[in-house]
Amino acid sequence: MAARHFLTLMDFSPAELQQLIQRAIELKKIQRSGVVFEPLKNKVLGMVFEKSSTRTRVAFETAMAQCGGHAIFLSPRDTQLGRGEPIKDSARVLSRMVDIFMIRTFEHEKIEEFAAYSQVPVINALTDLQHPCQLLADMQTYFEHRGDIKGKKVVWIGDGNNMCHSYIDAARQFDFKLAIAAPEGYLPDNELLSAAGEHAWLAASPAEACQDADLIVTDVWASMGQEEESNKRIKAFADYQVNSELMQLAKADALFMHCLPAHRDEEVSEEVLEGPQSVVWDEAGNRLHSQKALLEFLLTRN
Repeated sequence: MAARHFLTLMDFSPAELQQLIQRAIELKKIQRSGVVFEPLKNKVLGMVFEKSSTRTRVAFETAMAQCGGHAIFLSPRDTQLGRGEPIKDSARVLSRMVDIFMIRTFEHEKIEEFAAYSQVPVINALTDLQHPCQLLADMQTYFEHRGDIKGKKVVWIGDGNNMCHSYIDAARQFDFKLAIAAPEGYLPDNELLSAAGEHAWLAASPAEACQDADLIVTDVWASMGQEEESNKRIKAFADYQVNSELMQLAKADALFMHCLPAHRDEEVSEEVLEGPQSVVWDEAGNRLHSQKALLEFLLTRN
């Protein structure tokens, strides 16, 4: 059987994604009950990081340990990956030694090439184009707090970045409506947006987007690798902070999410981040459980 990869949310069917969310909720309950559950015993995860990480690395390593497996951290500084060995050569060699890979890198084309030559599943742990693992945790969090997200209105405020792109895909796969408020010059990929059809659209302003929203989401204004643009971006995004005024335009029971790390009083006010509508800590913690579900799906399916 050919290896199954998870490079974007579009690699799985809507039914499979729903299954993953429900399984993540089940695995969370198992872990909190204290039951030892090791479906990945003797399995090895290779973790390739070209970008720094906190939540992703800790969640994947902990997931493998708690499920009876093992994770190997592979830094380009310590392997041939950082010394010019072709990606396809690394993929063909390393996939003969481990059972599954997760890769966190810059160009999305790198992970696509690695997956094309890998004999084992490859998970996108973040590229400049997509961040699908975060969306699994976000969807799990919404389901836990509010139930099915189908038909709900979700709002993305800020940079049309990898998180925004994965939210566009999620709108299609989970059947919700996505309003996007982003400044000119920082709009999401037009091809991805067009493919979403009526599921996603550009709003004229953050205030327009947030009207009657069920969920409001944002991210930092300068992502990893864009720090030199910080001052320019602060000016461009000055009117795109998620604050109490914007939250008041949403439904009374609307939630706020942020993939973290957050820059308080830049893209989100301290009041909102620490407020009663914020579920960012549950969202972050769910990275562990949703990634367990993903690893289990890819490694144990018949």
